[in-house]
Amino acid sequence: MTSATPVKTEYEAIIGLETHCQLSTNTKIFSSSSTAFGADPNTNIDPVCMGLPGVLPVLNEKVLEYAVKAGLALNCQIAKYSKFDRKQYFYPDLPKNYQISQYDLPIAEHGWIEIEMVDADGNPVQKRIGITRLHMEEDAGKLVHAGSDRLSGSSYSLVDYNRAGVPLVEIVSEPDIRSGQEAAEYAQELRRILRYLGVSDGNMQEGSLRCDVNISVRPVGQKEFGTKVEIKNMNSFNAIQRAIEYEIERQIEAVEAGERIIQETRLWEESSQRTISMRTKEGSSDYRYFPEPDLAPIEVSDSQLETWRSQLPELPAQKRHRYETELGLSAYDARVLTEERYVSEYFEAAIAAGASPKAAANWITQDIAAYLNKQKLSISDIALTPANLAEVITRIEKGKISNAQAKEKLPDLLQGVTPEKAFAGQELITDPSVLEPIVDEVIAANPKELEKYRNGNTNLKGFFVGQVLKKTSKRADPKLTNELVDKKLNA
Repeated sequence: MTSATPVKTEYEAIIGLETHCQLSTNTKIFSSSSTAFGADPNTNIDPVCMGLPGVLPVLNEKVLEYAVKAGLALNCQIAKYSKFDRKQYFYPDLPKNYQISQYDLPIAEHGWIEIEMVDADGNPVQKRIGITRLHMEEDAGKLVHAGSDRLSGSSYSLVDYNRAGVPLVEIVSEPDIRSGQEAAEYAQELRRILRYLGVSDGNMQEGSLRCDVNISVRPVGQKEFGTKVEIKNMNSFNAIQRAIEYEIERQIEAVEAGERIIQETRLWEESSQRTISMRTKEGSSDYRYFPEPDLAPIEVSDSQLETWRSQLPELPAQKRHRYETELGLSAYDARVLTEERYVSEYFEAAIAAGASPKAAANWITQDIAAYLNKQKLSISDIALTPANLAEVITRIEKGKISNAQAKEKLPDLLQGVTPEKAFAGQELITDPSVLEPIVDEVIAANPKELEKYRNGNTNLKGFFVGQVLKKTSKRADPKLTNELVDKKLNA
């Protein structure tokens, strides 16, 4: 009697993200120093961010406005009353040796965002990810280690305090994420929302958006969470996905081998495509929070809250739904068009000027996007106005010009040449009585090709159509040309 094959245990990942977003204010959260990126080291500093004795922080009102708007856009409850706290944490690059943050009374809580992915059939699939909290805090400075990319192995370290005191919001998700793909999409959607609001540029290369991942695994069906591990040092959405996928496999292998998962912070090492241990994870008790004595509590009035709410734009998820349901666009087109606010505004302006939604979407997501990618430009850099794009599309749909003609003239149009000038004397020949003699002439001039066609090489039809287009400088109506060539060749 053979023994039964043991059932392989299935595991699921429990993932949450902590995202730090730099707010796009001109000055720091508690002082008047500039937040401009790329300044010479230690030039954007002042007594407050340097932690000198006898100075007092003052909250930047714009920071509060941006934080509340971000909270509203993330469907959070905005606190009528909140406060700042001191987080006792030694940062070598934060001179005060504590961070001003928010702990038990954050500015926003209990929200959610909707992410959208596309299934194998191209259909949009939505999922709601909960937001635990959003709170304001100051950033630390930057350490530069000589001879190594981290402290270990370096010969000495330099410190740049320019970032110290730069305003951040930290956004903490619920552990609702189950895969690296979902985590990357969540981070991208968060970035889209913040950029639509204009409260952050979301530039990961400059450190404006930084994500830490908390991840654990458990057998499918188990209610209790496993021991979570934090992953830091991911500088792209793709790195977030790869780090999570690696860590899931690492933890499952450890559990299967009977090894204990310890609560720790790990780094994503891009060069080796793996996570490595950095330190054991601190708990909130280690930070010894207490209310910040130098800052008054924050109260947001109902009237102020409604004013800020009224200033919110239509957000990416709302636009995607509207483009798919009202304009009939595919999930892919809707996603590409809503990736950046300026692109969606350009698209909507073209529609308002008379362009059909599908044609406008095709031009923007394909030909114009290809040009922008090649030239490393944004849509706000081109001289082709939405109204002129609408005029080009209308001319094509009315049969005045062909799609090929429009594509050929696109570089000129993008440089600001008007459709009237670009297509002067270029209107399509749509009169059969004008086009038919030209077709006859082309066929008569190519007897060898005609004989091959009539002997079965029907692919040569394209040759004759091309010759007619060449002879008319591409002004022959393509559809009519095909019909007349087909008729003449098979006469």
